[in-house]
Formats: sequence, structure tokens, C-alpha cells
Amino acid sequence: MNLGLRQLKLAFGISLVSLCFTPVQAQPVKSEILASGIFNAPPPPDDINAPGNRVGGGKRGCESMDKQLATSKKKRLTALVPVYQFPNAELVFGLTTISHPTFWFYVPYDVATVSAEFVLQNEAGQTIYQSPVSLSGTPGVVSLSLPSTASPLEIGKRYHWYFNTYCNLQQPPVFVNGWVKRVEPNPVLKSQLETATPKQRVALYATNGIWYESLTASAELRRLDPKRTDWANMLQSIGLNDIASEAIVDCCE
Repeated sequence: MNLGLRQLKLAFGISLVSLCFTPVQAQPVKSEILASGIFNAPPPPDDINAPGNRVGGGKRGCESMDKQLATSKKKRLTALVPVYQFPNAELVFGLTTISHPTFWFYVPYDVATVSAEFVLQNEAGQTIYQSPVSLSGTPGVVSLSLPSTASPLEIGKRYHWYFNTYCNLQQPPVFVNGWVKRVEPNPVLKSQLETATPKQRVALYATNGIWYESLTASAELRRLDPKRTDWANMLQSIGLNDIASEAIVDCCE
């Protein structure tokens, strides 16, 4: 299946669940949802002027490596975030309920000479956090947690993040970028989360459209039991089937 058709199907699926979705409205945890890991995508905001890019474009800074990836049919730099397709752009967007969320990316480069940085901006385009990222040189999925020393995300506010990779500091980076919005869960959802098992927490976050915590919680379950399918189900639900089997690499703390 070509990329355009796959993205079109993903956008159609997201639009269907969005028709009946109420953000952070607590939903009952049904057994079939616990088993499937279905992510109930919220409707996308319609007033973001800089939509984003989930897959790293790159005929520039890492041109030679990108050619190698294309030749070997390897995956490219990818942000593990839902994407909404529009006629001329794609919106990369997810919700969080916490002040310092964790972001997830697939990094394809197998050399330690590739450097990276994470940048977070407010809606006005002002940088509120910027930090270099030390990659291990091993291809795989990496996580970046916003440190406690960084300014907390404010409830109701949206933030624009960038993950830049450099093969040559003298050239532009290959990068992905998107948006995160912090929301306040209602009392029912808060109460459910307080008594939920780790498996139920994944389902609660997923059914209520909270992407960042649902993916992080499913990653924790995968670390405890690599045979669990929560992680793969979450990624497959947003069209990232090809990333689902990739290893989670320790780095970037």
C-alpha cells in the first residue's frame, strides 16, 4: 500500500472516531477495549497555522544517509504521534494531561556521529525549552521526557515541538515537528486512573484520547513483558504498523 493511500485511510478512520468524541470525557473500560488497545482520536483543532511533519524530510542535511535508507528500504525519522490529513498539509497532534510529558520518536541512524536536539515553543513561537539530545548510534525508538527543570505545560495551552537531527552541523537538519496540548481530565477519569492497573491505565488514556500518556504507559508494559501487544496496537491504531516491531533504545536521558 502506498503512503498516500495509507495516510488517507488513517485520516478517514480518525475522522470517524472524532464525530462522537468528547475530549477527556471519562469512558468505561470495556473488556474488548482492554484487549485491543484502540486509540480514540480526538477531533483536531482547526486553527493551527503550522500543522507539522510526522516523517522526517530529508534531501538536505543527511542526504547521504537518506539515500542509504531509501536504497535499503529502511524507515525514516518518525514522530510517534497521530496525524490528521488535510488537502495541503498534515496536522501532527496529541493530548497530554501532565505538565512534563514524554515524547517518542523512531531514529533510523546507526552511527553515533548524528547529533540531535529537542525544541519546545509556545503558540507565539517563543522557545521555552531547548536541549541537545545524545543518541546512542543504535536505530530504534527513543523517548524524551520534558525535565522537571523546564517550565511546565499549562492546562489548555498548545505547544509546538521539534526534534532535529544533524549529520552535518553546517547543513540544515532533518526534522519532525508537531503539537501537544495539555488538558485537565475530569474527576471521573482521575478517580479511575487512581485505582487502575497498568493495563487499565493504557485503556483509560487511549479511550479518552490522551495520546502521550497512553503510549508511555504501553511502553512500560512492553518493557515488563515484551510479548504484550499494547504497544503494537497503539502504533497500529495511528498507522505506524512499520514502527510497531522496532526496539525501544535506551538513550536521551
